[in-house]
Amino acid sequence: MIKTWKDYLFVSIQFLLFGLYAFDFLPSFDLPQSVKYIGLLFAIIGFIISALSVLQLNKNLTVFPTPKTDSELITFGMYKLSRHPIYTGLILFTFGYAFYKVSFLKLVIAFVLLLLFYFKTKYEEQQLLQKFSDYKEYQKKVNLFFPKIIKPQE
Repeated sequence: MIKTWKDYLFVSIQFLLFGLYAFDFLPSFDLPQSVKYIGLLFAIIGFIISALSVLQLNKNLTVFPTPKTDSELITFGMYKLSRHPIYTGLILFTFGYAFYKVSFLKLVIAFVLLLLFYFKTKYEEQQLLQKFSDYKEYQKKVNLFFPKIIKPQE
């Protein structure tokens, strides 16, 4: 599939935010040690989710929302729990690490990344619906970012 200006815009903003996340020039705030370590746990879980998702996506991986021309729809592993588990992992990591580091700037960037990923997935899913005839059915079964806790009655 052909990339559009939206592909480049989403990826540029995403990398800009990741770059800013590396710095910390705003004052921090106080949190209990237990909250900081819960944040660290979420960051580790998020990293693992993203890493496993990247491995499962394999040759289909692209930083752009538009899928590769020769890509296949992956619905196993982490993709059974979330339609976008790489974003899920990044959301957990950025929020968790922000709490661990007690960083207001990192927390703001994590929130902006969450919004970006929401809009990026809306565009990405339009592309996936065009490419894969069975994507609509997959959308009905699997949530966007986080797994369904309660299964619907059949």
